[in-house]
Amino acid sequence: MTTINQEEIQKFSKLAEEWWDVKGKFKPLHMFNPTRIEYILEKTSTHFQRTNKEFPLKGLKFLDIGCGGGLISEPMSRLGADVTGIDASLKNIEIAKLHAKKGDLKINYLNTSPEKMIENEKYDVILNLEIIEHVEDVDLYFRSCAKLLKKNGLMFTATLNRTFVSFIKAIIGAEYVLRWLPIGTHDWNKFLKPKEVEKKILDLDFSIAEVKGLQFNILTQKWKQSNDLSVNYIITSVKN
Repeated sequence: MTTINQEEIQKFSKLAEEWWDVKGKFKPLHMFNPTRIEYILEKTSTHFQRTNKEFPLKGLKFLDIGCGGGLISEPMSRLGADVTGIDASLKNIEIAKLHAKKGDLKINYLNTSPEKMIENEKYDVILNLEIIEHVEDVDLYFRSCAKLLKKNGLMFTATLNRTFVSFIKAIIGAEYVLRWLPIGTHDWNKFLKPKEVEKKILDLDFSIAEVKGLQFNILTQKWKQSNDLSVNYIITSVKN
């Protein structure tokens, strides 16, 4: 049993060189990042009652699954977190290691998948950001996450809703019209509705803290938090 979808890994491995090119294939993620970071920081600081303004994540162990080139791992590290980033693509991990070294950041990057991680290594926070729509076995994926998270730990799951609106915006708009992403980046049939994700998480003895939409304003070219879950959304859950 595995969460690794080889076709998906090959797809992202081909793009690995572009992870840190803000005008390249991953431009949408670079635009997305400030809102994701702000949200994660806000929820984590509140949950763990962090008051250190300079390093609000100091002392917390983060696991960034499907870390790619390190776009989220690096800011979390700079904010004080002890970060482990994992990715099934060796090429992604090599790019991430090289970039972290340039920035003098100590991030533990591993070429692996969550079901292969050592279970006695537990984390305070697990980041599943734009990853579950690319995995082979979502149920195995979440079971693996549950085993790796400490009790009262936080898990952030950001993904795309399976709606008509998401098909128009995330597939037709982002891939075919605006060419933000290579055609074929996403398979709409693999998108999960919030209630479907919530059920999988609740069945593993988690509680749902919040479900929030993330919305792009085409006029300002910026992302913001929203109550609209029709396209991008993020679920914050707590392990009981």
